[in-house]
Amino acid sequence: MLKLGNPPPLYKPLQIQFCLSSSSSSRSIFMSSINALHSPSATSLHPSILVFSGGTAFNGVVEELKKLTTSVAHVLPVSDDGGSTAEIVRVLGGPAVGDIRSRCLRLSDESTSEALAVRTLLGYRLPLDAREAKLEWYGIVEGEHPLWKDVSKPYRETIRSFLAYFQSQILKRTNESFCFSNGSIGNFFFAGARIFFQSLDAAIFLFSRVSQIPSESLVLPVISTNDRLTLGCELWDGTIIRGQNEISHPTCGSLQPIDKVNSSSLPSRIKRVFYMSSEGSNLLHEVFPTVNPSVLEQLRNVDCVIYGMGSLFTSICPSLVLLGVGEIIASRSCAKVLLLNGTYDRETSGFSASCFVTAITDALNRTYGHLNKRLKNNPSEYINTVFVPKDGQIPVDIKCLAAQGIVQVVHVKSMHDPKVGIVYEPTSLIQALDDLLSGCTNTQS
Repeated sequence: MLKLGNPPPLYKPLQIQFCLSSSSSSRSIFMSSINALHSPSATSLHPSILVFSGGTAFNGVVEELKKLTTSVAHVLPVSDDGGSTAEIVRVLGGPAVGDIRSRCLRLSDESTSEALAVRTLLGYRLPLDAREAKLEWYGIVEGEHPLWKDVSKPYRETIRSFLAYFQSQILKRTNESFCFSNGSIGNFFFAGARIFFQSLDAAIFLFSRVSQIPSESLVLPVISTNDRLTLGCELWDGTIIRGQNEISHPTCGSLQPIDKVNSSSLPSRIKRVFYMSSEGSNLLHEVFPTVNPSVLEQLRNVDCVIYGMGSLFTSICPSLVLLGVGEIIASRSCAKVLLLNGTYDRETSGFSASCFVTAITDALNRTYGHLNKRLKNNPSEYINTVFVPKDGQIPVDIKCLAAQGIVQVVHVKSMHDPKVGIVYEPTSLIQALDDLLSGCTNTQS
């Protein structure tokens, strides 16, 4: 029996008990608390924001965004099939949790030594060498690794229990050999919690409480599911590519860290992204999953919608093509901001700013998707402001943007990241967003 009670002052009591070998009663107790996380705050004096993004590009500004508001709904895709996430999905199935884990870590508390220790543990990656990784994993799951040093017993045993449950699920798959190379401890914890509770939302709830994410900060999977999701794309030359990793940054099955900058070019531009069947014999069959209702609820209430920087077609568009998303965004009169990338990648080679707008509009309108569910909204109904990093690679075609109905273009101070190129300077970006939401942003050309 694992008892979550009398935690140290750092954390609020979780006020639940459950046994990891038991079943529905403990899960239902836990699930009953989750809906409270998804209700927008009616009393907050800070602006409320919804961000569509992937797991890495937007992470660099998350800490600075907290200074403006913590009332943020981070909407993330669950179709990533690269890195250690791919190994979890291969052996255990289910949705990909890597992007969600990454954002949760960025939102987690680090104000005390214990909070920092929990964040370090859940953000830790095992060695690339498979044998070394497996040995180190055993030390962690058995509670003997130095990473546990500053984690108090109640939280050590809570985290260990779900890591051990993850290990037990691996051992049950006798026909599969799990590779721990470069594995993320946070991903393993997430997977264990998701399988135990049979709910991705419950796993996020648990992670949020263990890492003390502000209660008004939500991390929402765009699709709330226990099923494996596969992303596909159609190129303009008719080619179909299966799998997010194959679209964005192919790695030939390697568990080496992903290089998103030096990937080879696509043979043709991307026409659309869509979801594909993961089961049965017809794996090229298109499927239409249902959007997480909590995402739609947030969209109806927030003060600002942001399309974050990152992989346009594999991080942003997978959240936009779902039925209901375009309808609600078009109906809102709030700020709708595109954060233009500062550097080209495999998905957007040769794009201008207006090309990004067109891609987002087509995704929200489902222009090339579901035949009977297409919309015909104008770009300006989805985007009314474009932020541009100064000295970025993407040309800003002002006249084309104006023809799309977008006249507010804000240039923001940038900096150079040696791994990805030109990115927004976080303080300047959040200040520009604050100015916009305060109604005093100056439009620049």
